[in-house]
Amino acid sequence: MKQVTIFSDGACSGNPGPGGWGAILRYGVHEKEICGGEAQTTNNRMELTAVLRALQLLKEPCEVTLCSDSKYVIDALSKGWAKNWQKNHWIKSDKKPALNADLWEQLLAAAAPHILHYHWIKGHAGHPENERCDQMAVAKSMEYKV
Repeated sequence: MKQVTIFSDGACSGNPGPGGWGAILRYGVHEKEICGGEAQTTNNRMELTAVLRALQLLKEPCEVTLCSDSKYVIDALSKGWAKNWQKNHWIKSDKKPALNADLWEQLLAAAAPHILHYHWIKGHAGHPENERCDQMAVAKSMEYKV
């Protein structure tokens, strides 16, 4: 299996507000940067979108190390929360609806063929790839700022 590392970040100017996301995919010596944004969104949606878009680029099952500064994303995936929300028709253990069910549904499907390992990175702490993803995300969010 190919070993791929994904670095991801999301940003939002206001929450909700204009947002952006950025990701870096690394396979051996090869790197690909991707980014995008939306006019009206939330930070968590941008964090999810970054991971989703990166996973959607993988053309075959891979062993993926996902590096993110989002506890929301890392914990929901690594601790199985998102799968439980899905199993319970997007209702959390506190009986409240899970937010961003549309993105979680897509993300779980995109992740299914792969073996994922999770690595939480402290945001804004000088991690080069995390800082680059943040720069891309912020730049994209600014394109949507009125």
